[in-house]
Amino acid sequence: MDKISFDFTNKTAVVTGGAQGFGLDITKRFLRSGAKVIIWDIDVKMLDKAIKNINNPNLSIKKVDVSNFKEVENSTNEILEETNIDILINNAGITGPTASLWEYDVEIWKKVVDINLMGTFNCCRSIVPNMIKNNYGRIVNVASVAGKDGNANASAYSTGKAAAIGLTKSLGKELADKNIAVNAVTPAGAKTRILDQMTKEHVQRMLSKVPRGRFLEVEEFTSLVCWLSSEENTFSTAAVFDISGGRSTY
Repeated sequence: MDKISFDFTNKTAVVTGGAQGFGLDITKRFLRSGAKVIIWDIDVKMLDKAIKNINNPNLSIKKVDVSNFKEVENSTNEILEETNIDILINNAGITGPTASLWEYDVEIWKKVVDINLMGTFNCCRSIVPNMIKNNYGRIVNVASVAGKDGNANASAYSTGKAAAIGLTKSLGKELADKNIAVNAVTPAGAKTRILDQMTKEHVQRMLSKVPRGRFLEVEEFTSLVCWLSSEENTFSTAAVFDISGGRSTY
């Protein structure tokens, strides 16, 4: 589906949660477009699998828990010793269990919000100063239609993604006088491993809300992220780009 080509030559990108799903496809597309990519992921097995399968000298990996600010800060500084960071894709996230809010485990609720919201904050907090220094940057925060609509029995995930949308709007406005774009994307359900974390009933309920009648293809999502991450995106910032197949039309 690579009909549109993007030029990421001499650009360095950090992709969180990049060892699988959306993040892995974005990583592959960035590499094919000439970028250097660093994947941050907590899953060591998937990281090892990714770097072996892709086998590209412009790809490097690191085990990073994005909800841990010190880990993120140290990993950022390691990169900045050698190069700048031009692109940040905040893709790491977990759905958490399917449960009513009043029955939701408190510690798990906090963990889901920590990864989906604080992970996004931690990465932006660490990397943005380098972008300001260079007066260049593209940040894409992967949110969800759940953050716009609120999914029943997914309060932690919906809350974390809604908060990430709010963060995007604030940060985008703070950086609007610079050549730095900060945008969020809100996909509906897609054919990724994240569906395996949900019950069949929950997955079917998600699908029933999509007017196009199918799940999002990963390549479709990647194309949108690539444009937002490119130099061609010179005006859009602090915005939310919907890719839900007509489910959320606002």
